[in-house]
Amino acid sequence: EEVAKMGEVLSVLGMTIDEEREKRTSLMLRLREGEKAGPVSEWGHEYVRHLCGEIAAEYGERVEKAGGKGIAEGDVKDLVVLVDEIVPFLLASHSESDAVDILMEVERVRSLPALMSDEPTSKRVCLYLSACAAFLSDPDDEAAVLETAFELYKKFDNLPMAIRVALRMRDRARVLDVFKAAADPLVRKQIALDLARVGMVVTEDDEPDEALREIVGNLKMSERFLALAADLEVLEPKVPEDIYKSHLVESRTATGASDSARANLAATFVNAFVNMGYGTDKLISSDDEAKWIFKNKEHGIISATASLGLINLWDIDGGLDKIDKFMYSADENVKAGALFAIGLLGGGVVRNEVDPALALLSEHIESSSEDGTGSPTSIIAAALGLGVAYAGAAREEFMDLLVPLVADASARPEQVTIAALALGLVFVGSVNGDLAATLIQALADRVGGGEEEPAAGDAAAAEGAASSSSAGSASSLMNESVVLRLLPVALGLIYLNTREQSEVIYETLQAVVPGRFGKLSAYVLDACAYVGSGNVLKIQNFLAVCGEHSSHSQQEASADEPDEAKKEEQKEADFFLAAEQTVAVLAVAMISMGEEISCNLVLRACDHLLQYGDPAVRKTVPLAMGLVSISNPQILVTDQLSKLSHDSDMEVAQSAIFSLGLIGAGTNNSRIAGLLRNLSSYYSRDNGALFVVRIAQGLLHAGKGLVTMNPFLSESFLVNPVAMAGLVSVMFCCLEMKSILLSKHHYLLYLLSLALRPKMLFTLDENMEPLKALVRVGQAVDTVGAAGKPKSITGFQTHTAPVLVSAGERAELGTDEFLSVASILEGCVILKKNPNYVKPETK
Repeated sequence: EEVAKMGEVLSVLGMTIDEEREKRTSLMLRLREGEKAGPVSEWGHEYVRHLCGEIAAEYGERVEKAGGKGIAEGDVKDLVVLVDEIVPFLLASHSESDAVDILMEVERVRSLPALMSDEPTSKRVCLYLSACAAFLSDPDDEAAVLETAFELYKKFDNLPMAIRVALRMRDRARVLDVFKAAADPLVRKQIALDLARVGMVVTEDDEPDEALREIVGNLKMSERFLALAADLEVLEPKVPEDIYKSHLVESRTATGASDSARANLAATFVNAFVNMGYGTDKLISSDDEAKWIFKNKEHGIISATASLGLINLWDIDGGLDKIDKFMYSADENVKAGALFAIGLLGGGVVRNEVDPALALLSEHIESSSEDGTGSPTSIIAAALGLGVAYAGAAREEFMDLLVPLVADASARPEQVTIAALALGLVFVGSVNGDLAATLIQALADRVGGGEEEPAAGDAAAAEGAASSSSAGSASSLMNESVVLRLLPVALGLIYLNTREQSEVIYETLQAVVPGRFGKLSAYVLDACAYVGSGNVLKIQNFLAVCGEHSSHSQQEASADEPDEAKKEEQKEADFFLAAEQTVAVLAVAMISMGEEISCNLVLRACDHLLQYGDPAVRKTVPLAMGLVSISNPQILVTDQLSKLSHDSDMEVAQSAIFSLGLIGAGTNNSRIAGLLRNLSSYYSRDNGALFVVRIAQGLLHAGKGLVTMNPFLSESFLVNPVAMAGLVSVMFCCLEMKSILLSKHHYLLYLLSLALRPKMLFTLDENMEPLKALVRVGQAVDTVGAAGKPKSITGFQTHTAPVLVSAGERAELGTDEFLSVASILEGCVILKKNPNYVKPETK
């Protein structure tokens, strides 16, 4: 016994000897004594933490010696026994983060649920586990951490938080299991509200209770949004001039009140975004609504009519009545706009089991497929409307409806692209292999179209055909930017945020689609698959692509004058390099989204890309900056974009202007509003730039400041795949702004409706009726790993719900009168009376 005690003393003294640390003397002496040694807790925290460090190093060394093939349980049994003794001590002494760290180091984090006995400690452990998940590069490690948090929440019956973790794991089966297992009716309703926020579809087979399915279907979203607007007294409709405030601007031209078609189109978009969800406006919904619609020309009429869908957003029944009369118009553009408006009504979040959009839109696609008499414009509008209305639904019937449009070899490229995009929206994040194969084949056909097939067995001819097909397609692709940008995006949406699940299709894509276009499409797929993941290796790969430079200058320096064929080849190579670089810059921002540290690093990298990058990189950098700071107008980002908005390169300037709208989306930020007013004067003679300024102004004041475009929710722990799909689609359109959004495809801007949602906290009573409760809203404080009971917000103000919760803010109940069923106060939250509440005496 005395020898064992001496061994413990020497083990403790081993902490003080620097040169002995590599030999792990403290650990070795402790292990040598084995069961004879006394409790490790007798020697205090410092000793225990020192042992944890040596255990981690020893375990790593033993794993390395095993050759990475997995280590046998017996080889680390002595370490595991010691860890099992240390962890309860750390948990009991409120060192939860240290306990989790050592369990992660020895790959035993799944043993935590068996060690936990009290709920307060488990909450802190789960909070730390959830925060760690974002920093784990190995998918298996991340899965183990999240599964442990899930099991802990279930063990202590915190089912709303268990659902939150299951949604992060993208495990639909676990979500439904917890949903069905909830015994408390209020908890079931709160879970339904949470599922509605992330856009999850729950069918009758999943949940037989119709009332709960209605909650998941967001059928009261419009009613609650209008209640919030009424509470804040912003129901009065606004006109574009209220946003432009032309009287504050010194116009450079005498024609300040220009009535051009482009100006009217811009006013249409501004009117739609500002009055979105309110059901009324002073342009389109007025008595002479047809007069305003026909102030636009050709494709502008489509956007003008479709704006009715955005104005009546989330109100399917009321919106259909207002749109119905345009369905029978003799003008094909008006009819197409009405079809698209029907799809926009649900905003991808309101799901009515009657399926009015499917009934009204499918007949236009089916009739055209049967007799070929349908207008191409109407077909495109109906297909896109279906994609928006049923985004994330993943219903097989849409494949039967839309796949023939994609596979039609004689169809216009625009029709194929929009139908593919609609399929991508419907099946977003579904990992549907059959649909992916269809889209890859469509990509291969479009790239290799128009070439004769070589004779069977003629390998040389086949190789030549593939080469010439790729080369021949490049020139046409330069003029068909929609095909170039959105066909790969449609494929990427199917694998949105699925990470490693996209690897097989990534390799298949490069093998099947010939030439550089296959590589470009693979980049788009990778960007979508890892969106919001913060994967450092992917970011490094894409930054390497951003740093490449064209070899054109070296060829010009050569003595020989290149012939015409080489010039064409070099031109094609430069074109694809520029396309790959634009995708790479956007991919860096997409992967970094939602994580503050990654976003800050990307903003620093943007400075280097602006300084050293090629023109294609420079024009995309403002879009990347806007994406990582969306609906969050940080001062430094605003200043940088303001400088870039005056850049000599018009593409850079337009991207910067649009990004000013993105970072201020739904915030009514006065500083950005002033910058955009000045830009409207500066670019008063440039119709293209002025149009982008107006769009940015519309986004800035979207929903009169009651909405956000941020696709992340639940304190940035979860991503709404439907919102992300709409945002990503428009961002890829912005890569070729001149030929897409400033051309005849401006109606694609309405895809942003999928990302726009109320940024409100709406409190409900036990009967799902609005409840007035005191709520504190302040700047969120990171409490992960903090000791004691730290304050979760700072600099707060107390309001009566419903209230707005902006980027970086957090809400908590202002009194103890009510108890929240949800652990995180976002969106719609059910409150119940606190039985122990004692009303304070008033003097």
